[in-house]
Order: sequence, then structure tokens, then C-alpha cells
Amino acid sequence: MSEGSGIIKIFAGSGSEKFADRMCAYLGTTRGASTTIKFSEGNIYVRADESIRNKDVYIVQTIGRNPNDEFMELLFWVDAFRRASANSITAIIPYFGYAKADKKDEPRVSIRARVCADCIEEVGVDRVVTMDLHAAQVQGFFKKPVDHLYARPLLCAYARRAGLLDDNIVVVSPDAGFAKRARLFADDLGCNVAIGDKVRTSHDENAKVLEIIGEVKGKSCIVVDDFTNSAGTITDVAHGLADKGAKHIYAFLSHAMLDSRGVKRIEDSPIEQLIVTDTVDCPDIAKCSTKIRVISAAPLFALAVKTIHDRLPMAHMFTHLPKRMLDMSFAQQLSFDSLKH
Repeated sequence: MSEGSGIIKIFAGSGSEKFADRMCAYLGTTRGASTTIKFSEGNIYVRADESIRNKDVYIVQTIGRNPNDEFMELLFWVDAFRRASANSITAIIPYFGYAKADKKDEPRVSIRARVCADCIEEVGVDRVVTMDLHAAQVQGFFKKPVDHLYARPLLCAYARRAGLLDDNIVVVSPDAGFAKRARLFADDLGCNVAIGDKVRTSHDENAKVLEIIGEVKGKSCIVVDDFTNSAGTITDVAHGLADKGAKHIYAFLSHAMLDSRGVKRIEDSPIEQLIVTDTVDCPDIAKCSTKIRVISAAPLFALAVKTIHDRLPMAHMFTHLPKRMLDMSFAQQLSFDSLKH
């Protein structure tokens, strides 16, 4: 990344326009003018509608609800900026859905996360910023720098401000695979961990929680996970916790791809509050939910952009989040109208 004009330009792909606007609000700037068209046969056309010559460009595009279109659009944006002589191009990927495919765990399957990383680098990106990869080792698929942010500090700060914590809190991991990250939540909140025994027998997004390992009777339980597509696992865990006598049940997720059916599962479950970030736009949350609270990760990404642009170390972002950033993040959670417009 060479030294350029010092001007930050944030552009948005069609999957992250609201998120990019929230980033711009934190930075006190406006989103770059652009055009995206999807033609009737499925082709995608992108164009920057202002000069970006010698500017540091940040393209925001989540890869979530429409991953194939969103991924291809991201590649086209990076190519357009490279051909328009941008000084540097950083891909801001709030949710990188293909990170789930990080290994060859069956015969004759693709390691899709690696394919995506190769494509993003080949088209000309200089840096990637993302949050809570399903498998952290996906960072190693890239030769370019990857800044891996975490929702945990945001979610724990929200728990404190919302008064969800008491002397009987326990953090619950839905399976053994997430136990290490659940321990980090527990360390932040000063409590113990319980673990669900989950099995998945197929690719139909339905997993079964067989048992809860740990003491949860009479406890306030916070179920933590990185993402959900259908809310099946977290509601299954919640029912298991209720059966074992949990007093209160909350859930924290970094990413959510919930439609109306997933929202209904939450509404019908023992979960009292589900707290998610806005890395993926889910209109059905605003329309259908009384339990789901959305906090914005956009100020966190905006702070990362400012830190990168100023050539400062990222380490402080993992230990201290500014009050202004937290205030802007939590401003979303009680105003569902903000998600409808």
C-alpha cells in the first residue's frame, strides 16, 4: 500500500449500503457515488461515479444472504477501482460467509474459502478487513494483510449497559468447537462456561443438541455463537437450558441471516433477548421480532478504517473501544425503524 493523497473514499456494494452509511456517519464523511445494476439475465454492472485516482478506497460488501452475487460484485468493484488508478483498495467484508468452507472434510469437495481468497487477491485487493471468521485460520489463505475484528467486546459491553449481568451468569457454547471462543466471553464477563453437545449429520443446516455439559440450573445463561442461518441450533440449546432449569436465557451472535421463519423460532423459544450485529441486513428482524436487538458493528469497522489509514497499530482496538463508538453502536438496538429505511 503506497502513500497516496490521504483521502479516504468509502464505497458500498449493493449488499452493504446501510452498513457503509453507518461507517460514514462515524467518520463524518459521505459514501462514494456509485452505480450497481443487475441485468435481467443476472449479469452485474458496477461503476464509480466520481474520480478515485490516487485515493485510498474502501469497498464495503458483506457476503451473506446472496453470497454468489455479492462475491462476484465485490470482485468487479475491486477490478473497477484498480483500473481507475486507486492508490490502494481495501475490501471491507463485514461477514465472509464462505469462511465456513475452510477445509476438505469430505472426499471430492472444494475448499471454497481458499478459492474466494485467491480470487480476491488476484483481482487486485491490497487488504481485507472482516469480523469473526467462522474459522480464524482462513486469514492464512490470504497473502495480503487481513485485519480480523471481533464482535465480542461490543456484545459484552452491551450486556453490561443493558443490565443483563448478575452474580449467576454462565456463558454457554452450543458445541465443543466454539468452546474456546466462549471461554473468551466468559473471561470478559467474569463467569463460567457450559457446553452443548451438538451433532450435525447432513448439510441441511439442522443440528441436534443432545446434552448440556455444565451447571445451568437457576443460572442466567448467555448462549454465544458466531452466526446463524435458521436459528435452529441456538433455539435447540435454549430449550435444553430451559429443561435444565435455567433462570434467564439470552443469546449473542456476531452474524445473523434470519428470515421470517428463523425469527419465529426465536419468538417461540425460551430466549428472552437475542443480540446480533448488523453485518447482514435482515429486514424480517425489524418487521417480525420483539426479542431481537440489533447493535451496529459499523462504527467498529469505521474505527478500523481510520486506524489503517493513519498507519497506526490495530492492537488497541482489541483492548479498548471508545465510548463514542459504543454509543453509536448501541443507538441502533432500540430503534427498529432504523432498519426499515
